[in-house]
Amino acid sequence: MKRVLVNGAFDILHTGHIDLINYAKSLGSYLIVALDTDRRIRENKGDNRPINNSIIRFTIIKNLKAVDEVVLFDNDNELISIIKEVDIRVIGSDWKDKEVVGRQYCKQLVFYDRVKDESTTKTIENIINRR
Repeated sequence: MKRVLVNGAFDILHTGHIDLINYAKSLGSYLIVALDTDRRIRENKGDNRPINNSIIRFTIIKNLKAVDEVVLFDNDNELISIIKEVDIRVIGSDWKDKEVVGRQYCKQLVFYDRVKDESTTKTIENIINRR
């Protein structure tokens, strides 16, 4: 059984997230989605985030057909522990030239090339700009 991991905030789910999750599932038989805790998102993205708390994000992601398991992580060490238990880790290609937490522990690291130029930040900006 090939275990695949994707991780992130998945704050406001959009089709880019769905594409990433479906692609990751296509690489193995068991897909784990690791979600940043609310505290970690605030630390990384600011006090106005997340829009959806961890209970909402967990519930939405867990109910996607491709997802077999959802876990929360609060720090780099917790994420690294998860990484060590999987065969493949999939992350967005926008991270190719950035520091990737736990990269050295990935048995196989796959960069997913986004087809759509979507992001939660852009979604939030669009909502604000409509006011």
